[in-house]
Amino acid sequence: MYEKLLALDAIRLNFDPQGILVINITIAFVMFGVALEIKTSHFKQVVQQPKSVLVGFGSQFLLLPAATFLVVKLLGGVISPAVAMGMILVSCCPGGNISNFMSSLAKANTALSVSLTAIATMGAVLFTPVNFAIWGGLYAASGELLQPIYIDPVEMFKTVALLLGVPLVAGMTFAHYLPNITSRIVKPLKNISMLIFVGIVILAFTNNFEYFIDYIALVFLLVLIHNSMALGLGYTVGTLFRLSRRDRRTTTIETGIQNSALGLALLFNPNIFPEPVGGMAFIAAWWGIWHIISGLGLASILARIPLPQSETITP
Repeated sequence: MYEKLLALDAIRLNFDPQGILVINITIAFVMFGVALEIKTSHFKQVVQQPKSVLVGFGSQFLLLPAATFLVVKLLGGVISPAVAMGMILVSCCPGGNISNFMSSLAKANTALSVSLTAIATMGAVLFTPVNFAIWGGLYAASGELLQPIYIDPVEMFKTVALLLGVPLVAGMTFAHYLPNITSRIVKPLKNISMLIFVGIVILAFTNNFEYFIDYIALVFLLVLIHNSMALGLGYTVGTLFRLSRRDRRTTTIETGIQNSALGLALLFNPNIFPEPVGGMAFIAAWWGIWHIISGLGLASILARIPLPQSETITP
């Protein structure tokens, strides 16, 4: 397994500048759609329900990257260095844009989910580059990498701010001044954005399909382990802090659904990564597909598990 993943690391993906531009536009479009549902009232949730918000945010941005670093170190003799860096990169991304829908399907605390999405999207502008600089830097400093992967946190900060910050402000402003139009387009945009992302992943690997066929079994296993760990971490943290069952469901989903599309956009930014490394790109791409499958599956199961009577009404 290790030798085959090393071969994956050596692959330089075929991807043209036009494809990179399409990915960036897609990410911005998706985040604009997410921002349409974010209101200033959601930020008040930090004051009104600080414990659940802080636990969810900490699970996603503090514990998940740290836990991922420990996992890749423990698997040092099994996984290749670039695959490990790909796992770290995904763990540093904010929650995925479909987490709110999954929370609703799971009968979790949707209001908390939307609040966490809002806060995580804003926080990612700082925490994604900082976390990757810290944990990716520690991994690189350990001498595991067979070839240097340059990490430029300043360039990453600029890219994340452009891809997340600008669409967030634009979407919230649009929703504030054009509420009637927003109410009509927000749901279709959410469905379209999910389809577009899957399409982008397929497009990204059209010219690299033979690699996908050769390595999908290994990548599938690693993403399955990583995603399961993230979901379990979100539930465990919520339980340790004695959150309500509805809030535990939310922290589980928010921690396990990662915006790996952002990771792909960063990977294909030549100012951050001069050449996208196969191991990192395959992990981020398959994460983007698998977390939809696992999230919908988990949400469907949770929806069938009854909640205490006191938690069945959304606050």
